[in-house]
Amino acid sequence: MGVSIDEQVELLMQGTEYGDEDLKRAMAEELRERLILAEREGRPLRVYCGYDPTSTDLHLGHTITMRKLRQFQDLGHDVTFLIGNYTALVGDPSDKNKARPILTEEQVMANAATYAEQAFRVLDRSKTRIRYNGEWLSKLTLVDLIRLGQHFTVQQFLARENFAKRLEKGEPIFLHETFYALMQGYDAVALQTDVQVGGTDQLFNIIVAGRKLQEALGQRPLVGIICGILPGTDGVHRMSKSMGNVIPINTTADDMYGKVMSIPDNVMGTYYRLVTRFHPQQIEEIEEAVAASRLHPRDAKMKLAREITAIFYGDEAADAAQENFIRLFQQREMPDVMPEYALRPEQTVVDVLVETGLAESRSKARSLIAQRGVRLDGEVLEQGDVPFPRPGVLQVGKRRFVRVVMK
Repeated sequence: MGVSIDEQVELLMQGTEYGDEDLKRAMAEELRERLILAEREGRPLRVYCGYDPTSTDLHLGHTITMRKLRQFQDLGHDVTFLIGNYTALVGDPSDKNKARPILTEEQVMANAATYAEQAFRVLDRSKTRIRYNGEWLSKLTLVDLIRLGQHFTVQQFLARENFAKRLEKGEPIFLHETFYALMQGYDAVALQTDVQVGGTDQLFNIIVAGRKLQEALGQRPLVGIICGILPGTDGVHRMSKSMGNVIPINTTADDMYGKVMSIPDNVMGTYYRLVTRFHPQQIEEIEEAVAASRLHPRDAKMKLAREITAIFYGDEAADAAQENFIRLFQQREMPDVMPEYALRPEQTVVDVLVETGLAESRSKARSLIAQRGVRLDGEVLEQGDVPFPRPGVLQVGKRRFVRVVMK
């Protein structure tokens, strides 16, 4: 493959989080052992990540695991993009404090149709296997499910943080929610996987359920590559459409570039490690240059924004987006002096537009947003009734500006 096993381990463990350093070291060592074994056997590692099509549009946070899969592809390993058309019917409780709504099979398949095409902006289409877990989960009988369940205790499920919180609050935990981990664990068995990639919210499903079921059914337990969660453009909360802090995949190069440029400096390292194609040494060099004042943080962020935009829209579009950003912001096509507004907690975009006088009424504010006429630091704000994303320059039209600051 041209890359040493130690270099592969360093790259593939980049950006991983386990919440336990001993577990992280154990997974790194198991990954090294699995790579050595695969090399002796003359085969690539079998790697997969599952995606439940519970919505239609993906944002940058969804692509973290895809970027990790692409790293495996570039190293010559065998990657499966698993669409969870059956697990989506149950709904993953891992990152939820209440039960997910049950989707119909028609809704799931309609959503699934958009997932793979969006994923191919990151993955190599020619090297990606697309599978649906309905292939094997639909064939399980009630007896099969009972036999899978005998490998787990109720206490193991109730110890999970989100279930424990709901139990403490007296909120319902539905029996079908415990099936999800069994189903995902069985995916690993069906695929005879060496490595499963997932986010930190999948730690139980991968490290406990997947490994346990594989071992119980006579397979070598998988190596779990647990990726960190990407913060949103506010730099604080997990990227989430409901928080209004997302960088969508289906947007424009200019919008993506501008949104990346709006993230706080303190999360640049996380973005570099989770979303870019840079190797660990390259990222360390950039961070060291910033720390030693050899590289301005703004220039480091421009390098980051250009890289991320190029991944999804190509080099030419990324270069054009960078030029547009420089022309608008660095060449000061905005006033040097503008009114300031102190942002208060819980204020929405509509609240701020009205209180700053940039909109005469709440209905006018919503109309401006619908017409894509409201920008924050150059990026279009598309939702009005969400928390105001962060401090920055709020713009309506070409000539009306307010600098929003923290109170």
